[in-house]
Amino acid sequence: MPRVEFAARLSEAGQAATDDYKRVRENAARELTGRPDGVGAVSADELHKADDAIARQIRIDKGELPQPSFAEVAKWPGRPKIEGLNIVYFNPLGDVAHANAWKNIIAHQSEGPPGTARREASDQFANPTKRGVTLWVETDGTVYWSVAENLVPTHTDGADRNDNRYVDNSKTYHSVIKGNTIGVEFIGNYPDVAKPVTDEQKRAWLLLVRFLQERYGIPPDRIYAHNWIDFKDQRYCEGCELGTLARKLAYCPSKP
Repeated sequence: MPRVEFAARLSEAGQAATDDYKRVRENAARELTGRPDGVGAVSADELHKADDAIARQIRIDKGELPQPSFAEVAKWPGRPKIEGLNIVYFNPLGDVAHANAWKNIIAHQSEGPPGTARREASDQFANPTKRGVTLWVETDGTVYWSVAENLVPTHTDGADRNDNRYVDNSKTYHSVIKGNTIGVEFIGNYPDVAKPVTDEQKRAWLLLVRFLQERYGIPPDRIYAHNWIDFKDQRYCEGCELGTLARKLAYCPSKP
């Protein structure tokens, strides 16, 4: 649960003077700066911003303020809750202005067994720049956000595809790379690499990709399957169904 929301509920329950509230309030302040619970000291200014966010959430809960729009929530710091999407943040998000300059989104398939997304995300959190991605999607549709959005895991293979088989590779060749491309890994195609993603993963993807597009201002023509930009395993087309679904969705982020 977002710590701001948790703190608001504690306050509404008359627990604002308790140690539990104090702890959650401090973690709400950390959350809003993109830090996990308990990491780093909290400044007076950070606590003030947390108090403002908690007060706003209380007013939303009471119906005194309207529910925020999707576009607003997508750009929030902390642990944004996207309706219909079960997302677990190993690392909360910070100010989107301080995120890495993500320009593309790429769908990977891990050739890993079902049930391993949480472990893979946890390993990524422990070693953010190792081979892997920012987001991992389990076969049940649960999404794990593994690392801070200003860090760059090692993924893609240099965008060396140049045959224009799936997309115009003059726009991707050696340019859709880890430094500008946020990666989403779908678990589950093991031991059969040709096994398609689950319906739950597809439903989660169509919500998640809109969230990423809105947060970082990424248009639909900058969503890729890994197989579209690199020469990959010839036994299947890695990420192709996902890339096609996302482009067909044709979601365009709101203008700043």
